[in-house]
Amino acid sequence: MGVPVNGAQVFVHGVGTALPGPPVTNEDIAAHYGMPTVWRQWVDEFIGTRSRHLSVDLATGKTSHSLTDLGEIAARGALADAGVAAGDIDVVVMSTATPDHLAPSTVSRIAGRVGIAGVPVYQLQSGCTGAVQALEITQDLLRGGAYRTALVIGGDTSAKHTSPDVDAASVPLEVQVNGLIFGDGVGAAVLGTVPAEGRPVLRHVHSRLVGAGRAPGQTVYWFGRAVSGEDGVPASEDFKAIETTAAPMAADALKHLLHELSWDAEQVRYILPPQLSARMTDRTLSHLALPGSEPISRVTEIGNTGNAIPYFQLELLLPRLNPGDRAVGISIEASKWIRSGYALEQPATA
Repeated sequence: MGVPVNGAQVFVHGVGTALPGPPVTNEDIAAHYGMPTVWRQWVDEFIGTRSRHLSVDLATGKTSHSLTDLGEIAARGALADAGVAAGDIDVVVMSTATPDHLAPSTVSRIAGRVGIAGVPVYQLQSGCTGAVQALEITQDLLRGGAYRTALVIGGDTSAKHTSPDVDAASVPLEVQVNGLIFGDGVGAAVLGTVPAEGRPVLRHVHSRLVGAGRAPGQTVYWFGRAVSGEDGVPASEDFKAIETTAAPMAADALKHLLHELSWDAEQVRYILPPQLSARMTDRTLSHLALPGSEPISRVTEIGNTGNAIPYFQLELLLPRLNPGDRAVGISIEASKWIRSGYALEQPATA
């Protein structure tokens, strides 16, 4: 890709995403589990997410896509979008809360499938803020000068925690909410230090643990009833705590970004908000004082895709950016309360 002009800057060269199978609507879930109409209405009003994509077929209980399968598709898409060959990648960083195996790492399997070899590969174990953590680490690696082109991957297959043959009516509400919020998906991006026309600069990335001494807002166990057959609750959400905490955390993350970059709120053209659920996204946006900014969100139709969220948002954002446009992305993780954010800017033309 040439010789870096300014190694201190990191550009987003391309993005790719992958979803498993057709969308699964609230009506599909209600029909499968035999839930009453009032239940579906509650889902529409309380959660707001209309559909999601699942890697487990509800009718058969069979897995259609592994995290590795989706990661390969997303990685190939990102490489193609960036116009970069697998051999040009110097380092790979992946974030996920739901790897296919404890070992070998999912990032190693994806890299091997797309033809990346002989480079360092790293896998972060984290929830929704993991994608931003991976961006932060990758930005630091690239700015350090040892690497010039990186592949960053993030995704989750949360459907493995839901059993298609469970008696849904007997499942605790916090477990139902957890299952309804999440969808499966993977995203990837190629980052590099070589300027590319029409590609934005990653100006700043940060993540902060702010939950010391607090009870977790979400707990997920290895691997859940759908896979292990063990008794007990595989995953749960303290949705009330998230309702009261997520929006203020997002506002703090935004405040940090604007302060670090000396940006005014009025200068932000696009906001990529947290995708906890459709209703929580709306609630969070109302807390973010960004007059005139345009939200980029896909949560209503694909749900909370965990570590893949920013990539689905970036996929929509990049074609819209004009010279001088600025965008900020915010991510909130309820597991132990982590807030994070990142900022992008499309360079102005000379």
